[in-house]
Amino acid sequence: MGADEEAARPEPERTDGPGQQDGSEQQTGPAAPAGLDARDRAVLALEARSWRTAGAKERAVREELGLSSTRYYQLLNGLLDRPEALAHAPVLVNRLRRVRDARRAAR
Repeated sequence: MGADEEAARPEPERTDGPGQQDGSEQQTGPAAPAGLDARDRAVLALEARSWRTAGAKERAVREELGLSSTRYYQLLNGLLDRPEALAHAPVLVNRLRRVRDARRAAR
């Protein structure tokens, strides 16, 4: 891109709202994954890992998260329906949604 083309391109509009006098830009809208707390992110991170032995995942759920397996899967299932989780880990969430939907269809 030449200097003439760059100069002709319009600058994006700034929408400094109240509390943004320092010029910092704040991410807003549905793309901001601000709704996930540390536990939600930990659940997604643990689910993204691969497990070599049977029972290793359940043991990690108890030791790392302090949750029972049942509660872990309840939280995970709830996360799959949240747009914040999709924004945080789109590949993982979409894969888990497909697995969940296939299991529901098989019933």
